[in-house]
Amino acid sequence: MDKEPITLNGLNKLKEELVFLKEKKRPEIVAAIAEARSHGDLKENAEYHAAKEEQSHNEGRITQINDIIARANVIDVTKLNNEGKVIFGSTVYLEDLDTGEKINYKIVGRDEADLKQKLIFFQSPIGKGLIGKNKSDLVEINTPSGAKNFEIKNVEYI
Repeated sequence: MDKEPITLNGLNKLKEELVFLKEKKRPEIVAAIAEARSHGDLKENAEYHAAKEEQSHNEGRITQINDIIARANVIDVTKLNNEGKVIFGSTVYLEDLDTGEKINYKIVGRDEADLKQKLIFFQSPIGKGLIGKNKSDLVEINTPSGAKNFEIKNVEYI
């Protein structure tokens, strides 16, 4: 069982989701199944089948979260000695040298990654290209849309 690095924030979000799924969602689904069952013939009861399918998805996600938590290797970046180096959990401020655009990413684990929220998986092309680099470094990263050139403007550990 491989340990998966995760930020403290990522672990807390998973725990919140787990509580929601177990304490709120699960009872709602059980109630929906009971309601659908009361309507009679289960073979042609779409509400019953939909509720059972939702139950299956919910229980699957609960199992998945429990597994992630069991394998979690929590990395609290605020407690690490850093000095401008890009590490797991750090927030990297970049300037795209081709466009002048300023962007920032937080480097996170697989289950936290969400590009829309600027959370990138440390094993992604950009994540791999940034880890180990330092503030002021010029970095070329091969992305699916071609090579990108960045300057690391700052690195924060928050």
